[in-house]
Amino acid sequence: MRYTTNHPASKAGGQYQDIKYRLHNYLIAEIEADKVHLPGMSEEQVNTYISAKVFKFVASIDYVVNAQDIENLTSEMIDELSGFGPLQSLIDDESINDILVNGANNIFVEQDGVLEPTGYRFIDDQHVLRVVRKILAPLGRRIDESSPIVDARLPDGSRINVIIPPLALNGPCVSIRKFRKEPFSGNDLVAFGTLSHEMLDFLLNAVECKVNIMISGGTGSGKTTLLNLLSRAILPKERVVTIEDAAELKLNHNHVVSLESRPGNLEGEGEITARTLVRNALRMRPDRIILGEIRGDEVMDVLQAMNTGHEGSMSTIHANNPEDALLRMELLSGLAGFRGSDLTLRRMISAAIDLLVQISRMPNGDRKITSIVEVLGVRDNIFVTNELFSYDVSRQEFITSPTPASTPKLKTLFHAK
Repeated sequence: MRYTTNHPASKAGGQYQDIKYRLHNYLIAEIEADKVHLPGMSEEQVNTYISAKVFKFVASIDYVVNAQDIENLTSEMIDELSGFGPLQSLIDDESINDILVNGANNIFVEQDGVLEPTGYRFIDDQHVLRVVRKILAPLGRRIDESSPIVDARLPDGSRINVIIPPLALNGPCVSIRKFRKEPFSGNDLVAFGTLSHEMLDFLLNAVECKVNIMISGGTGSGKTTLLNLLSRAILPKERVVTIEDAAELKLNHNHVVSLESRPGNLEGEGEITARTLVRNALRMRPDRIILGEIRGDEVMDVLQAMNTGHEGSMSTIHANNPEDALLRMELLSGLAGFRGSDLTLRRMISAAIDLLVQISRMPNGDRKITSIVEVLGVRDNIFVTNELFSYDVSRQEFITSPTPASTPKLKTLFHAK
């Protein structure tokens, strides 16, 4: 289903929106007068009650409302009073990956890798805030002028970020990254054209053989999806500790300890950073550490973990290509207080990372693994890498490099693919 401005359930006309606004106020008054407790009613009872009220309201107004409008109004009011208003049908649709609200009148969704506007809208900014507070209430989080930013994880694993005025100039902005109930399998990603069978087999074997892997890519490129897939290839006998800002990884594994960082309160107290969790994870006897994303000073502890016996550890990092990923790790290490020479730092990074996997989002929305490179070391103070697989954009095909892997562990995997 597409939620464009032409969608019948998404009318944005002034008359329709005026009726919707008046109907909403009417229903609230009726519910209070009838002393009805909607949360205590079954879904069928709620639907019956609201439908009857909608018909009663429509009969009392001067506007001519057709059957389709009545159906749409009833559906929207059910979502409004027992769900999350204009967002409810978007949240329920499993084909949607992201929901983005830019103020009351602009709601966008990403479907099949394409970001497009919908015809849905809120009544006003206060309506957005009511829905947001309804979403946040069960999480014990609040949003107001004294706390205008919230980043949280919903019960189903989805992530929500909200920023409101005065920080957001165009009204409340909401970003929801939805969580798939069933993670993509390797065959799914091959069918989508994200990677080839040869690349998939190589990566899964690399995970099983405890190769340290860094997944690099831009926002929305599919880094976490790929990390989730590779993580599920870890052998059941191993103890895994995962560390994330918002828990998204879903490992089909018997021995997983999942840790989640925590922001500070309004006074700036109580923050638990990813670096603190990585340091603590090292005391938990992990076989592998999986860090959802390297963003700051935790990079030093992850690199040290990879260099001190925790083989097969994995993480992701924001970068546009493998070379940028290495440079970004170098930059973050410097910001984390590393005091050695540039050469020492680069040798440490190259010793820690065996494979760099670059995943990119194409202009048409498709995700592709565009490069898999092994990190060989440092020569003349420059990182030395060897590309094993790539994606040729002009020919639209995956290419296996004729140059074999060089490091002993990867050489075996490369020839065994």
